[in-house]
Amino acid sequence: MKIDWDRRTCSRKGHVTYAPDDPRLRLRLHAQTALGDVWRCLRCGDFVLGEPHGSGPAADAPLVPRGKVLRDLFVLRFLAVERAVRGVFIVLVAVAVWKFSNSQDAVRRLFNEYLDVFRPVFRHFHYDLDHSPVVGSIQKVFGYKHSTLVLVAALLLVYALIELVEAVGLWYAKRWAEYLTVVATAAFLPLEIYELTEHISWLKIATLVLNILAVLYIALTKRLFGLRGGRKVFEEERHSASLLEVEESAGVI
Repeated sequence: MKIDWDRRTCSRKGHVTYAPDDPRLRLRLHAQTALGDVWRCLRCGDFVLGEPHGSGPAADAPLVPRGKVLRDLFVLRFLAVERAVRGVFIVLVAVAVWKFSNSQDAVRRLFNEYLDVFRPVFRHFHYDLDHSPVVGSIQKVFGYKHSTLVLVAALLLVYALIELVEAVGLWYAKRWAEYLTVVATAAFLPLEIYELTEHISWLKIATLVLNILAVLYIALTKRLFGLRGGRKVFEEERHSASLLEVEESAGVI
């Protein structure tokens, strides 16, 4: 089922009406009913009862996002939520690493105590904890220096900050955020591919595919780095589409 992005947005945010100075346009955008004056919404095209939200030259009519632009905004906000969730998770991991670095010896002793308790239980099920890859990885972490763990925590916080900045910028459809997202995401793609060569999981595959699609979608639809005409064509397309709505509603073209 095709989504009507215009009416969907108007139902949540309300209509946007405008009274142009040009009498021909004004006549087509305005009507009188038994209940009072109605004006055509510049987003969905429906007539709305009440005074217009603005008036003036047609060229000064608000650039109301509609159609494809609204769909793109929905996708950007989906990516913004994903970036925000990832950023918060990385912050929690960074805090955990930092706390672990300050109590490394105590955690090691506690881990070894629990290991001694569960070793006979796992041996009963013919599983050797001393040769477990998971246990080996944890014990390897215990061997890291305090300064190394602090550096890891700091790098994680920087990464989380980038993700959160991306999230805010994408939510408000800022062009700098689109560039930042494409560059930062593309920069980590080789690392994600390398991780797949070490160990394959559905989560890693899904993350890689999502990031590749996000890079291609934002770069192409937003005409970044000069693609498909670049920023000039992108802005002209948005501006002309908004004016076209006013002219089409007025029956001028």
